[in-house]
Amino acid sequence: MSGHVVSVRTNITIFVALLILLFATVGAAYLPLESLHLPLALTIAAAKAVLIGLFFMHLYYRHHLTWIVSVASLLWLGILLALTLSDYLSRGWLDIPGK
Repeated sequence: MSGHVVSVRTNITIFVALLILLFATVGAAYLPLESLHLPLALTIAAAKAVLIGLFFMHLYYRHHLTWIVSVASLLWLGILLALTLSDYLSRGWLDIPGK
């Protein structure tokens, strides 16, 4: 099976973009953002996942049906993450009696 051949320049560009996002992730960990750490980390992780999926998994060069299945899968994952995070964020800390 012969696939689409990606140029070296494209691979290097995506690699540099992933390195920049890596440094953004590390840098964001040291910022005093309080409750914005999780959304920022998830946004950066999503950007890295999109780059890897599009170029290293060759989704950018595939048929439109593959795009539809990929986007539907990501939307379903987003729904599940949103439901999980909404449950997590809606819970309060329990007070320990005697303290």
